[in-house]
Amino acid sequence: MSQVQVVEHPLVKHHVARLRDALTSPAEFRLLVQRLAVLLAYEATQDLELAEVEIQTPLARTAGSQLTQRIGLVPILRAGLGMVDPILNLIPEAEVWHLGLYRDEATAEPVEYYSKLPPGRAVDVALVVDPMLATGGSAVSALATLRAWGVPQTRLLSLIAAPEGIAEVTRNFPATPVHVCAIDRHLNDQHFIVPGLGDAGDRIFNTTNES
Repeated sequence: MSQVQVVEHPLVKHHVARLRDALTSPAEFRLLVQRLAVLLAYEATQDLELAEVEIQTPLARTAGSQLTQRIGLVPILRAGLGMVDPILNLIPEAEVWHLGLYRDEATAEPVEYYSKLPPGRAVDVALVVDPMLATGGSAVSALATLRAWGVPQTRLLSLIAAPEGIAEVTRNFPATPVHVCAIDRHLNDQHFIVPGLGDAGDRIFNTTNES
């Protein structure tokens, strides 16, 4: 599990506590997801490649740096959408490619219902984002799709993870770094993370009482 990085920071711990609280409103929950996504992305992108460029300031010419790789954000629908905009604010040139996966409630296996990656050369680095890493099935399916596309570097960003999900990802994709804010105790019989934070998609999109 050397590829698993838990972001140990006071701000992360503070925001995760608010995220877990059942009394946190959907509006605040969305903001907390965004704040944590920024902190995760900061940690996950520390080794992106740079090239030196010369720029003109209002006073003089000087050396600067710019990113050289094509970066893709790959949210796993639907909850992953809550992490996209704040990361795009950090990397506005990033491409966004969606993967739609849901968990079959009977088998707990991922079912793909949407994937539209472009033909031709893949991005250089793909950041797969999903607030919850539970069984790991959806993450493994997404990473397999990106590998088939030809992405040379993949990274997984999740707010909360279960040990079972981490084990599944690292077993199938040992070279993929996994960045999380917290690793919880276990999955329950319904494959929910304990203590977790409930259903992230429902809490982001305020569909908890959806019939």
